[in-house]
Amino acid sequence: MAPRTILLAILVGFVGVAVYVDTSLAKNHNDSTKEVETKNAEVVVATAKTPPVNDGLPMPGFDITPLTTALMITDPQNDFLTPDGVAWDVVSKSVKANGTVENLEALFKVADETGLPVFISPHYYYPSDHRWKFEGTLEVLMHEIKMFDRPSQLDVKNFKGSGSDWLERYKPYINNGKTVVTSPHKVYGPESNDLVLQMRKAGINKVILAGMSANLCVESHMRELIEQGFEVMIVTDATAAAITEHYDGYKAALINFRMIASSINNTENTVNAIKDAYKK
Repeated sequence: MAPRTILLAILVGFVGVAVYVDTSLAKNHNDSTKEVETKNAEVVVATAKTPPVNDGLPMPGFDITPLTTALMITDPQNDFLTPDGVAWDVVSKSVKANGTVENLEALFKVADETGLPVFISPHYYYPSDHRWKFEGTLEVLMHEIKMFDRPSQLDVKNFKGSGSDWLERYKPYINNGKTVVTSPHKVYGPESNDLVLQMRKAGINKVILAGMSANLCVESHMRELIEQGFEVMIVTDATAAAITEHYDGYKAALINFRMIASSINNTENTVNAIKDAYKK
């Protein structure tokens, strides 16, 4: 057999795995909901709204377990998610296409209704942060446009309604006395804040992750939480990213979400899975 034919046979054999009738969070390739195993099965590549099916990669799955699973949101703040925000010009296309604002609210709402624990990892910059001696590309940009700026750790003057503040529609869920708001992360990941400590102390070992922005803080939180031993799934249309003339941050993130997280799925399926988990 020619080398090209052998390679083709291997590839076809690799992608010829089960097609699932139900692509909800808990399904994996050993699940009883297999429809058929066939080399001609349809391939569905992941998008913001569509979970992957038969895309040639394993499906580890993600079971939502009350008490040990939490919803974790990065940067649900005005500078990212409102037209007056300083990043709106570059993220608005992705935010609108994914329905990110509405989908984050749907996740907050179902968590509030079911009692699913919620953690927020915010992004704040103080005057001392503007004296850093070196920065990465988008750190420079965020500091130039005064993104997430606050006068100090203890000063909330002019905070309400500012770019650093939560969206008004999220405040009833965040300011409910139950949601844990961690100390701020400073670059993209949670290594510099107390998120991992807070979740460990709460008995959390599984994380449903969403927020802004996909290829920066969401992806960085995903990577670090996995390295810290948490099981992570991503809600793909409850995040978004900058899209510029030459670069699409959301597309960059989506590939890594698929290759690294235990599961990726849309908001509708995630909300239903949360409700189902809390009925048991």
